[in-house]
Amino acid sequence: MYRIHVWKVLLGILPPHSDSHALVGGYRKEQYQDILEALEVMRYINSSTPSTHVYLRMFQLESQTLPRCSETSLPDEENEDFLSISRAMEEIVDDPVDCYWLVKCFVNQYHTKFGDSVPHLPKSLEHYLSQEEPRLLNHLKNSGALHQLPYNLWFRHCFAGCLPESSLQRRLPAIFSSSTKATIYKEWVWDKVISGSCKILVFVALEILLSYKIMLMGINRPEGVVRFLCNIPQENTDAIVTKAIDLWHKYSGTLIHAI
Repeated sequence: MYRIHVWKVLLGILPPHSDSHALVGGYRKEQYQDILEALEVMRYINSSTPSTHVYLRMFQLESQTLPRCSETSLPDEENEDFLSISRAMEEIVDDPVDCYWLVKCFVNQYHTKFGDSVPHLPKSLEHYLSQEEPRLLNHLKNSGALHQLPYNLWFRHCFAGCLPESSLQRRLPAIFSSSTKATIYKEWVWDKVISGSCKILVFVALEILLSYKIMLMGINRPEGVVRFLCNIPQENTDAIVTKAIDLWHKYSGTLIHAI
């Protein structure tokens, strides 16, 4: 019930003191409208611009990285991290003002807080895989696939757009709508990222490898491994998330950190 509100406090969108929430929330909305109108006047966006692209241009304007209007084209691969997270956030948050602020602050915090750690996450994954399934690790090394795993999708996109949304339906009661079911995976993992643990991403990646180890052991070409991992089957992905959380608890070692 309070997830989005808590996220806004943790990400600094709202102050810790509840007495100021209404006032600051009003300022955030005004700032959003000002940036939106500025981009419309400068003709960077219009009524047909996809909302995720609108958020990107707003983010670029605020961070002083907005390209020249004459050089503006469709966002390229360089912006795919931001766009993937935006698309995922739109499934969780209905209000566009909240959505923009959450995406912006999520991306900023992720890069600021974990920017130095993200390049080392593949090595952490290799370490934990050596503990859990050394035969699979050796196979990935020998086939040349280890260094070609979809690390960007896992660690830069924070798994946005990776696991199929329908995969969590079996865990949730029938009273939940399909749109609600589609958001739970991202919320569960992102709760931990927002509250300070990017290492959860390593354990989700680890559990994906462990869950499909038989399939992966039968693939000898790196491009085949990457293709499979970028399009993993829908079944059992709810269990992947559950087991990833268990692995995170197993190796984090502190109850306070787990909470």
